[in-house]
Amino acid sequence: MNRDLIQFKQQREMGEIISVSFKFLRENYKTYFRLLIKVAGPAFLLLIAALSYYSYSTLGDPLNSEMFMSGGFVISFGILALTLLLYFSVVYATVFNLIKSYIENEGEIKDAEVAAWAKDDLGKMFGLNIISWIFIFAGMMLFLIPGIYVSVPLSIAMAALIFKQQSIFESITEGFKLVKDNWWMSFLTLVFVWIIIYVISLIFQLPLIIYTFVKAFTSVNEGSAADMSEVFDWVYILFSIISSLVQYIFYSIIPIGIAFLYFHLNEKKNFTGTYERIDKLGNNS
Repeated sequence: MNRDLIQFKQQREMGEIISVSFKFLRENYKTYFRLLIKVAGPAFLLLIAALSYYSYSTLGDPLNSEMFMSGGFVISFGILALTLLLYFSVVYATVFNLIKSYIENEGEIKDAEVAAWAKDDLGKMFGLNIISWIFIFAGMMLFLIPGIYVSVPLSIAMAALIFKQQSIFESITEGFKLVKDNWWMSFLTLVFVWIIIYVISLIFQLPLIIYTFVKAFTSVNEGSAADMSEVFDWVYILFSIISSLVQYIFYSIIPIGIAFLYFHLNEKKNFTGTYERIDKLGNNS
């Protein structure tokens, strides 16, 4: 299947990375989302349950500071955090291995091997995500900037984990090595990809925004503006859960941009794709 084959292993400008990421999704969206449902579906169902439980635990009192000290909130927040880690780990392992299958089979994505590879890599991806979240959180506590800085190489590390089949700490080292001297370009690329995805997903938050505005306006007219808990009823919770889940679905597109960025950086440092094309030319001559 060489027709319109998208080359991953080549250098690209930031705009090209963004455009080719959506081109890849557009050309493979059926297989892409089918595999996500097949492989990441169970984790997504767990996320729905965790998000619902978390929303229920804060229902009617989301602005009360005492709520954040309650055992119910701590438990629900902990479950939600672990479930998010699992969900994103499955998604990233699936998407990167989907791209790996696309590359190795010259445009063909084989469902069985993607599912098997994702299963094999899930443990390492989950471990890397835990370490990444710890590093980023610790960096955010240190005047914010360190957290932002480490988030870029740690994002690249997730791609290196799959495409180079490295260990967790080898992939982290690889991420920092590839981003060195290319941090700003990498950061801006990831930010623009994230902004585009966020803006698209924002459309599905309109019902929540409109409902919140209407409830708040009604509360003001009725003279109960001080009791904002009236705004956060079951309808609000339902809209909030739906909008959050839609966002998480759209966030599954971000690994495509990370993959193209990884191959750009790897090609810039190591010329892997260039050497492979030279070898093919030599074999064909």
